[in-house]
Amino acid sequence: MKIPLLVFNDKGIYCQQADVYLDPWRPVDKAIITHGHSDHARWGHKNYITHHTNVPIIRHRLGDISVTGKDWGEMFTINGVKFSLHPAGHIIGSAQVRVEYKGEIWVFTGDYKTEDDGISVPFEPIRCHTFITECTFGLPAFKWLPQSETFDDINTWWANNKANGQTSILFGYTLGKAQRILKHLDSSIGQIFTHGAVENMTEIIRPLASLPETTRITPETKKEELLGSMVIAPPSAHGTVWLRKMTPFVTGTASGWMAFRGARARRAIDRGFVLSDHCDWQGLLESIKATGAHKIIATHGYSDIFSRYLRELGYDARTANTQYEGESAEVSGAKTAEDNVAEEEPDGIKSFLKP
Repeated sequence: MKIPLLVFNDKGIYCQQADVYLDPWRPVDKAIITHGHSDHARWGHKNYITHHTNVPIIRHRLGDISVTGKDWGEMFTINGVKFSLHPAGHIIGSAQVRVEYKGEIWVFTGDYKTEDDGISVPFEPIRCHTFITECTFGLPAFKWLPQSETFDDINTWWANNKANGQTSILFGYTLGKAQRILKHLDSSIGQIFTHGAVENMTEIIRPLASLPETTRITPETKKEELLGSMVIAPPSAHGTVWLRKMTPFVTGTASGWMAFRGARARRAIDRGFVLSDHCDWQGLLESIKATGAHKIIATHGYSDIFSRYLRELGYDARTANTQYEGESAEVSGAKTAEDNVAEEEPDGIKSFLKP
């Protein structure tokens, strides 16, 4: 029986011919890393290969590691297997991994999105035979508005809060989401402050992207300095004593999960902005079609539902278990993605599937 070019085992996605893992979740000798989020770039591997813009990011997160940076489309061969990295558009430095051996081509997306966010290199569809896709938001209920509309809402919200003498606190992932927000804030409204974790990561990314001036919040920062300003903080800062000096404040979260009505309430957030660094339903379907692949492997997200729908479209689709989290950590205390749908859109899972 022929062994597939890539297999899923207890350490990660494995290419036996090259003895290389893609985004492994347990320590291995050689790992190709798609991007810097902690569920994909983990500590403990002997050797890391990633896109060169991701090198300073994972070094900042993981410390003194042995890492090699590659350019977009640069081919490197390991034991006859050809590998190359291609833009995923997820966050800055994020890549898809193209794997070719004896004319067979697989592509592993890691995490990706199709909208050009203005800070990461836009997603590039790669022709292949087998496509490994995330499906974090793999339901038709997820349909993103153009980000320009979302950032118009964010900037209007900030301006209104300032007029009311309130500080605006917007929560988003330290790596990726925070810098995307910063890129599109209207700095003419007021001063932009950052939580220390956000500022640390932003300092690493500044040489790679044009971002507005920010000010780190320290114990010496006065409450009066913050009034009317915008504060960018990680979701973990919500509900902590760190927020006390910012009173009176209004909170907001930028996440794809804000598409669910109950997510904002469960998070005790004043305002939710639907903004994701992952594909929506249509983005997933269009990306799969653009690859020309017939075999599809759906990983983290609504994988069972999504793969079933793909089979109804005629694809040879299946699921595979991984330890990737997608955007789940952005809603602290939230239930599983399936529970969200079951509670808020009881017919949402079945309505688009044939009986």
